[in-house]
Amino acid sequence: MDRSNSKQSIFENPKTNGDHMQPTQSDSGDATDDKWASKLLRDCATAMSDKDSTKIHHLLWMLNELASPYGDCDQKVASYFLQALFCKATDSGRRCYKTLIAVAEKSHSFDSLRKLILKFQEVSPWTTFGHVASNGAMLEALEGETKLHIIDISNTLCTQWPTLLEALATRNDETPRLKLTVVVTTSIANSVMKEIAPRMEKFARLMGVPFEFTVMTGLNRLSELTKESLGVQEDEAVAVNCVGALRKVGVEERKDVIHLIQSLGPKIVTIVEEEADFSSCKDQFVKCFEECLRFYTIYFDMLEESFVTTSNEKLMLERECSRSIVRVLACDDENDGDDDDDDGGGVDSERREKGIQWSERLRESGFSNVVYSDDVIDDVKALLKRYKAGWSLVGGEDHSSSGIYLAWKDEPVVWASVWKP
Repeated sequence: MDRSNSKQSIFENPKTNGDHMQPTQSDSGDATDDKWASKLLRDCATAMSDKDSTKIHHLLWMLNELASPYGDCDQKVASYFLQALFCKATDSGRRCYKTLIAVAEKSHSFDSLRKLILKFQEVSPWTTFGHVASNGAMLEALEGETKLHIIDISNTLCTQWPTLLEALATRNDETPRLKLTVVVTTSIANSVMKEIAPRMEKFARLMGVPFEFTVMTGLNRLSELTKESLGVQEDEAVAVNCVGALRKVGVEERKDVIHLIQSLGPKIVTIVEEEADFSSCKDQFVKCFEECLRFYTIYFDMLEESFVTTSNEKLMLERECSRSIVRVLACDDENDGDDDDDDGGGVDSERREKGIQWSERLRESGFSNVVYSDDVIDDVKALLKRYKAGWSLVGGEDHSSSGIYLAWKDEPVVWASVWKP
């Protein structure tokens, strides 16, 4: 069965819904080059590392003159990284980040998030790649089981599950009972889950799948989860689905969270994370800055080619990036996860790690990798054919990096993998 798409959705399909200062020649001699933004931003990051205040002020001024969140790709990259550099220079990163989060929470409604998610999935496989790979692996691992319990630790707002419910409803054997426990990892998601819950329950009834839906909120840390709090029963076949959530766990806590997942006794664990390393270089500002710039330049290029210029959804995704960039580059990690005044356990980490790093963590904790079947790989390939040219599927770069990668213009951007204890 092709699980790469479903005609059903818990969301209704939405209808597709100034002058900018251009770079000019400056005394740096580089502003008119194709990569003028990267050059100026790197120079500014280096000046900050060297504590060269004169050069910092000069470059910040120059970037401010050239950057625009409404310009071309270079101008946008310059604008959002300039914000992070300014926060770094003024030691205002954490305050700025919390302000950006607060603004996003107030402006995000269920309707706006619905339109954003559906439009992003329509034009890009950035999120659907992980959905298809994870759903396919779970369906195979749980085949023949009659009582399923999926623990969803992700930021997908349940957009992953209608396809899986449809697949369960069409199984040849008896339709299993599904318990879905969603662990909310962001405060923004908190506000819309009340809208999503009845839609999920209605969709399950429509599909004829016996269904129990639970939402867990208010956690300070993922490591606080227990088998008891999650309601795991001995006769259930457990699957743990982690999509874009582990990066929000403080780097020092990640081993504890992986051990927690292991303690749940899952038959299968699916993990999807973006392919970037903001962790190993966190104490080396310039190196971390360059990796952050590399990753988000690719991401902004993808958005630019996927959306129309005037897309509101593209602007929302770009602003989401701006929050992450400030978090990674301008916030002190010393107190990660310890703030009590921010819903969901303080300021999210956002310290992404590459597939090879996650693989090492999982193996050290006693997990072994599960290879995707040919059927799942075929489903992923079928999914990518539905999008514009530029997307590709690649395997791990070496044996130690298990899983598969979604690539944009041959650059790996999202890593998906399957594990068992």
